[in-house]
Amino acid sequence: MVTSRWSAASARPVSPRRRGAVLERAILDAALEQLGAVGWKGLTMEGVAAGAQTGKAAVYRRWPRKEDLVADALVTGLPRMETAPDLGSVREDLLALCRQVRRIMYSPPGLALRAVIHECDQVQAERFQSVIVGGVVEPTVQLLREVIMRGIERGDVRPDAANGYVFDAVPAMMMYRSKMCLSEWSDEDLEEMIDQLMVPLLRPHAA
Repeated sequence: MVTSRWSAASARPVSPRRRGAVLERAILDAALEQLGAVGWKGLTMEGVAAGAQTGKAAVYRRWPRKEDLVADALVTGLPRMETAPDLGSVREDLLALCRQVRRIMYSPPGLALRAVIHECDQVQAERFQSVIVGGVVEPTVQLLREVIMRGIERGDVRPDAANGYVFDAVPAMMMYRSKMCLSEWSDEDLEEMIDQLMVPLLRPHAA
């Protein structure tokens, strides 16, 4: 009987002991998964710990507040936009860039970020302002600037279009539709925005 009990115990799977960066990555991944499944209001530190297969003390030791955990999870999880499209025309470049932004918004971290935006109160939302700006808005504006400056060099964008109001137009529209209107961006919607808003806004005056 002793041998039998020992055999049964040894047959049970044993979770590997994780620590350091490996454990932190598992916790951050679990936080994103929880956000996507239950939203900001339903997320608990206990649920994250269970998803990461660790104790809640390990979570609280690294992130004493839920807001801090979620902010780090979003920062590390959001896909990066590093290259501006260069397809030969400002219209095609803008459309490709908008599709990159949409890919981020529809990714698991992007859906988690949207859950935070939609569910947080004003005070909580301020905690994530830097995440939204640094992870989505600023990279979009930087690549949009590159696209527009390249268009100016080609002659299909007027020189005075390189200004902050124009650079803000795409991220502002996409964020507004997502947060305030709760609508998604189909290919048709993106093409309509580019053709009816951005192309006329950028077109040289003499054209």
